[in-house]
Amino acid sequence: MDPRVAELKQKIEDILCPFGFEVYPFQVAWYNELLPPAFHLPLPGPTLAFLVLSTPAMFDRALKPFLRSCHLQPLTDPVDQCVAYHLGQVRENLPELQVEIIADYEVHPNRRPKILAQTAAHVAGAAYYYQRQDVEADPWGTQHISGVCIHPRFGGWFAIRGVVLLPGIEAPDLPPRKPPDCVPARADRITLLEGFNFHWRDWTYRDAVTPQERYSEEQKTYFSTPPAQRLALLGLAQPSQEPCPASTELPLTMFISKKQNHRKPRGWLSPKGSPPESPGP
Repeated sequence: MDPRVAELKQKIEDILCPFGFEVYPFQVAWYNELLPPAFHLPLPGPTLAFLVLSTPAMFDRALKPFLRSCHLQPLTDPVDQCVAYHLGQVRENLPELQVEIIADYEVHPNRRPKILAQTAAHVAGAAYYYQRQDVEADPWGTQHISGVCIHPRFGGWFAIRGVVLLPGIEAPDLPPRKPPDCVPARADRITLLEGFNFHWRDWTYRDAVTPQERYSEEQKTYFSTPPAQRLALLGLAQPSQEPCPASTELPLTMFISKKQNHRKPRGWLSPKGSPPESPGP
């Protein structure tokens, strides 16, 4: 790897990895080549970018401390705000560079996603994006089948959080890194895609490979709770302009154990215009 790229990667990892994130470099060209012009990132092909994803450890290492310190007010979506805070630390710690950050949930005014997160994860070599086209003679007929990324170490127990773009920094010699094909068998790919599309509530599609770590029961309860009810689950009031004391302790270990309603993962447009869903939080 080019020394300049290696140096920047190390700096960003030093900022994010202690908090349960992973970082993968890629060229903008690799991403744009797989997509129609409407979805292209408007930067020169060799521009250096980094894919950022969260591992199961993010919940304890980043989210809980973030909530206790209340870096942002008012709280609306704690996870998205927590991730935004940590991605913002990249910009603050690299003041000599132009840094553009696109979070996974950001959209243009016409509602087109600013980044197709799963495509970015695939080209960065972070996680394999399994789609219907990866199943020979698929059995689904006219049914719509969304694709899903699988991480070689965490299976589906992770989330793609966004990309960090470095306009003006080019890495033309960065070697492509293929994502590990950890679900190579046709039958297993069918099971994965059917689990993700039809049985996502039971979490089992995330075990397409044996993960090194899964979400804790506490974390599963949080992400299974409808977004509008999550602040109440945390013991927080609804969003307000009142400041949050830095010493506030939240009852994060007192999550209720009864079954919660589940939220389907946020969807993204596929390169061909159909809405596949990225791995859930």
